[in-house]
Amino acid sequence: MQKLSVAIVHPNLGIGGAERLVVDTALSLQQRGHRVVIYTMHHDPAHCFEETRDGTLDVRVVRSWLVPESVGGRLHILCTVLRSLGMARRVATDREQYDVVFVDQLSAPIPLLKYAHAHILFYCHFPDYLQAPHTTLWQRLYRAPFDLLEELTTGEADQIVVNSKFTQSAFRNAFPRLSVVPRVLPPAINLAAYDTTPPADDPAVAMLHMSRQCILSINRFERKKNISLAIDALALLQNRSSLCLVVAGGWDVRVPENIEYLHELDAHARGLGLSTRTIAPRSASSQALKLLPSNHVRIPVFADDIKSSDSVDVLFVPSFSENQRAHLLASARCVVYTPTNEHLGIVPLEAMGMRVPVVAADSGGPCETVVHGKTGYLCQPTAHDFSAAISRIIGMSEDQWSAMGRAGRERVEAEFALDAYATKLEGIISDMIQYPTSVSAVFGVLMTMFIVCTSAVIFLCARYL
Repeated sequence: MQKLSVAIVHPNLGIGGAERLVVDTALSLQQRGHRVVIYTMHHDPAHCFEETRDGTLDVRVVRSWLVPESVGGRLHILCTVLRSLGMARRVATDREQYDVVFVDQLSAPIPLLKYAHAHILFYCHFPDYLQAPHTTLWQRLYRAPFDLLEELTTGEADQIVVNSKFTQSAFRNAFPRLSVVPRVLPPAINLAAYDTTPPADDPAVAMLHMSRQCILSINRFERKKNISLAIDALALLQNRSSLCLVVAGGWDVRVPENIEYLHELDAHARGLGLSTRTIAPRSASSQALKLLPSNHVRIPVFADDIKSSDSVDVLFVPSFSENQRAHLLASARCVVYTPTNEHLGIVPLEAMGMRVPVVAADSGGPCETVVHGKTGYLCQPTAHDFSAAISRIIGMSEDQWSAMGRAGRERVEAEFALDAYATKLEGIISDMIQYPTSVSAVFGVLMTMFIVCTSAVIFLCARYL
């Protein structure tokens, strides 16, 4: 394939499944000789993947100083759309010309990105329309223009891909005005990034060493991830004194839900009679430490000062480092993945890639990644079913456990390896660039301005009338 110049547009380059997809997409294209630049509205060097920090990838942060992230804790979606338009303007007016613009998650900037005269590929993780609340009348009125904006701007892309067959079905139901059927491109696992041994002298890793068997949950601290299910399942296990549930994942001081949900989970576990502890992120400021549960401990400078976690039933590791992730996946007896109707879920793939059996809800994307009885177990999202599946894995012989782990690794290598992903992506791009791209963006820009203004009026009416 001819060598291309590719811009990747992503709203927030933190730590999460979507961000991992962006990083792996950039790495796979770069390794095949393409020029790749990542544009984002937020990138914190203390809260990101190593490849975006060490110079491996070209990351350009576009800050919209005139538009805040929210207004008094409200209008998040409106502010995000406005800030994304500023980022799109930067891409379109950049001196560097691009052949392809890979737009991730947020479709609102697509009309403006047409001014870059590049082919636009939109990666839809899941329609925002299906995730946003529409309970009250004002919520429905406020969301209506944004739902329309999402559908129409998504349709402006030259090619649309989704991460699973489940998302493909949801896409068609959410956007009935669009006749296009998106292509399925599951994310990949960069196995080389996981097949590493974290430094033994890293105190952040040493704090995770324990004599108990590790049951691991990795997710952002969001209520929709249903992490309390893992805690409930642990409480039902008869041999829980020999087990420790480690709850690790994305935690951002800028996101109130992350802070609130961590406190809720800690209180929930203690309410079930489970002992808890929180390991503070190494980069946490004094202000951030105040937002953690009161039982948090800081990572010491020297390994001799480490406090043992052997007596802890539930260990919370918010904003965990890559070294901590590597250690946890290497030492886990099983990984529990608790969200229901998750559009894909990168965590089960990470676990299988590290030869760790998975227990996941029998719905959504995990049904396409986890092979029941072979690489893990798919269960009803109840504490009883999850507990039974975990108990079954804990009780396996080493040969049975290793066989299940090998099956998971083989599945990832065959279906979800980075090289296979890159080949599929190049094929989609090759098909897309054979056709001319539409460069007339006037209608799209006017449409975007109208919808944003309409949403602001609706919000003000709801707030003050």
